[in-house]
Amino acid sequence: MNRQRLLERFLRYVQVDTTARSGAESYPSSPGQLELGKMLVAELRQLGLSDARQDRHGIVTATVPSNVDREAPVVALFAHLDTSPETSGAGVRPQVIEDYRGGELVLPGAPGQVIRPDEHPELKDLVGRTIVTSNGTTLLGADDKSGVAVIVEAAARLVEHPEIQHGPVRLCFTCDEEIGRGVEHVDLKELGARVGYTLDGQGADTIDVETFSADLASVAIHGVNIHPGIAKGRMVNALRVAADFLVRFPFAGASPETTEDRQGFLHPYEIQGGVGEVRIQTLLRDFETPALERWASTLREAVAASMAAFPGSRIDLDIRPQYRNMAEGLAREPRAVAYAQRALERLGRRARLTIVRGGTDGSRLTEMGLPTPNLACGQHWPHSPLEWACLDEMLSAVQWLVEMLPIWAEPIG
Repeated sequence: MNRQRLLERFLRYVQVDTTARSGAESYPSSPGQLELGKMLVAELRQLGLSDARQDRHGIVTATVPSNVDREAPVVALFAHLDTSPETSGAGVRPQVIEDYRGGELVLPGAPGQVIRPDEHPELKDLVGRTIVTSNGTTLLGADDKSGVAVIVEAAARLVEHPEIQHGPVRLCFTCDEEIGRGVEHVDLKELGARVGYTLDGQGADTIDVETFSADLASVAIHGVNIHPGIAKGRMVNALRVAADFLVRFPFAGASPETTEDRQGFLHPYEIQGGVGEVRIQTLLRDFETPALERWASTLREAVAASMAAFPGSRIDLDIRPQYRNMAEGLAREPRAVAYAQRALERLGRRARLTIVRGGTDGSRLTEMGLPTPNLACGQHWPHSPLEWACLDEMLSAVQWLVEMLPIWAEPIG
């Protein structure tokens, strides 16, 4: 495996600002995603993948052709080009810590930003490894440029070593995953894959096999605005209605701050407006898809109660599906997880099957009919200035793919 080349790829990718922009009308939502996509097309063509292209939506695809003389399922590998809007991705200045000796990592651009082992306990198992961080003024972008780098390096490995037998491998780099639009323009029929894998997981040797099922509730609270000097008996303050509405949400055991493991929640995360109108965005999350209706009923009850408490107000509630627990679709293609586990066993490692208190592109892809578990690729603490990556774990993800892809081309029986 080419360790230095993988590192150089990763450092090159994270320095392109691909921050997703919430509310943007364009797709992709930021020009840097197109810039990184063009860079990838050039690199993939240089590898000899002649069909590498960037479509009008910014999505990059390419194919590593089969080198076996029998029909084998097409396997697709996915990663997303964008980074989270929660922390700036502009002007990323990565620092590389070779042979990490343990202890705290002070980020040089913001000395108050410190990666501490007591808060990042996984560091304790990575002494002697190579760690990459930002300088503390931005995120790093390992979510998901570690996945991008791993996939490109795995493709390079397959091209350079034709003795590694494999079926057709489709590469797909999507945009705007961080704002829920990652697979909006993915054409599964054109992709032609039987199974997929997203490289968008934390740490090493984990397979995410379950995610939340998710709905989004948009709440519009309409009041009556009038000059406060003549407001008696006339004004209905939408802000007060909103406050009443929000305190009716259950908290203990029903909010992100008070839940863990397989517990679901209601999460109001955005509010804007004034006396005349307030808009609230709320996430509904649960591992059991039917339980989403229970959360929806809670919202409807709160709507009715607040409207009764404030005569003259009107509350419109719109609940829309976002994605579903990937476990439901993975059950239809058990080889997706089993072959990933088998590949690690051949490498002398063992997979940990994990759940995600969130969603991935794999959630939507699986729901759309392409079974797509999520694989670890060395990223840690995403969406934060304290985000970091481990080069050794990224390298192990490349090894994992190179070991797994040939399993899909092996004769059955």
